[in-house]
Amino acid sequence: MPASHIYDAPPEGAAADWTIDQDWASFTFKQHETWRTLFHQQSAALARYACRDFLKGLKLLGHIARGIPDFADLNRRLGPATGWEVVAVPGWIPNRPFFEHLANRRFPAANFLRPPERIGYSEEPDMFHDIFGHVPMLINPAFSQFLVAYGEAGLRAEKLGAADFLGRLWLYTTEFGLVVEEGELRAFGGGLLSSYAECVAALTSPAPRRVWLDIERVMRTQYHFDRFQHIYFVVEGFVHLLRATEEADFAGIYRNISGEPALQPEDGFRGDRVYDGPLQPVRRGPAFMKRKPRR
Repeated sequence: MPASHIYDAPPEGAAADWTIDQDWASFTFKQHETWRTLFHQQSAALARYACRDFLKGLKLLGHIARGIPDFADLNRRLGPATGWEVVAVPGWIPNRPFFEHLANRRFPAANFLRPPERIGYSEEPDMFHDIFGHVPMLINPAFSQFLVAYGEAGLRAEKLGAADFLGRLWLYTTEFGLVVEEGELRAFGGGLLSSYAECVAALTSPAPRRVWLDIERVMRTQYHFDRFQHIYFVVEGFVHLLRATEEADFAGIYRNISGEPALQPEDGFRGDRVYDGPLQPVRRGPAFMKRKPRR
């Protein structure tokens, strides 16, 4: 991943909590046009694959179809409906401020947008990934509380030197998570919802493993940054995800797995509860989505 928006120290103009002024007026017509193209392509393509709450949240935030959203305007809609606000950050920020924002119902969103020549392939999480992929899910109370619990767990993990283990829980749920709704497998992870090609592969292809969520198993499992995942974890619902997180003995899990080798995504594991339900049928995708894998 290029380091153009990865920071170890707050850049000039950033506050102590890493937030920055969005400076919405500085975005160009071309950038708004790129956003509109991304929004219309993704929202049309994912109608059959995204979970219900994502689609409901996207409808609530429908005004963002017009162009890059002004976060102040976005928060006037988001706050009363969810209790959350979006804050602008320069890009990929360190763990501690990230966890603190989540624990306080602030969703950090990168304040840059992929260039038009890379419209179908962003090598790092940009504003479209953060806003389109994640923010609509805040409409679900259990999922939004899961993010709060995750932020609180992250602050504890930092003190225990276990943030890398906890990071795998984020990747395999908030980025690449699947949920069963009325017998259908659907996507809720922002990494999938902002990548049509991987979303389709996760829901239709027989190639990847799909395993019911087990937090200790998740925390032992490596993940890919440069290709589609070989394993996806499935939740029964967002209350299930929240309860599993709130009831987990994270400190005990960290002790259990700290001396164990990491599991490769391709590997099975004894005790896996394999999802054996139906997959989504393969449908012809839009021509603009026939591209190389995300990331």
